[in-house]
Amino acid sequence: MEKYIQAFIDVAHNVFKEMLNTDIEAQRPYFTDRHANSNWDISGVIGLTGEVSGAFVISMEKNLAVKFIQILTGSDSDYFSDDDVADGIGEIANIIAGNVKQNLEQECRLVISLPTVICGTGHTIQWPHGNTNIICIPFKIFHKSIFYLSVAIKARGSTVNV
Repeated sequence: MEKYIQAFIDVAHNVFKEMLNTDIEAQRPYFTDRHANSNWDISGVIGLTGEVSGAFVISMEKNLAVKFIQILTGSDSDYFSDDDVADGIGEIANIIAGNVKQNLEQECRLVISLPTVICGTGHTIQWPHGNTNIICIPFKIFHKSIFYLSVAIKARGSTVNV
C-alpha cells in the first residue's frame, strides 16, 4: 500500500509546482481516527473504486484555500465567493486524483469520482470502509501554512487496508 500513498505525495508535489508555482514539503504521515475533530474549513473529496476502493481528501483552512484561488486566477482580491473557493479546491482535488490514477494505471485499474467539496469549520468526513485505516499527510506550504492529504484505500480482496 506504500506505493499508493507515495503516488499521492509525488503527484501533489508536481501539481503544486506546476499549478501554483510553489514547492510543498511533505511532513511525517500518520494514521488518523475517522472521528477525529479537525480545524479544516474546506475539504475536496474524491471517491476511489476499481481494484482499490476508498477516498482521497485534501483539507485546509479557508484563508489558505483563498490564497490558492488567488494564485490560480492571478487575482489580488481577498474576496472570492464560497462557490469560487469550493470550485477551486474541487478542481485541485480532481487534478491530483486524476494524475494519481494515470500514474498507477500500470499497477491497477482505478476509477475516480467527481469531486465533492465540504465547507464549514470543523467539518468531518464520512470515510468509506469502517475498518480501513486513514493516512493523513500534512504538507507545509508558504513557509508556515499546512494543508492535508488524507487517503483511505483498500485493495479489492485484500485484508490489508491503508
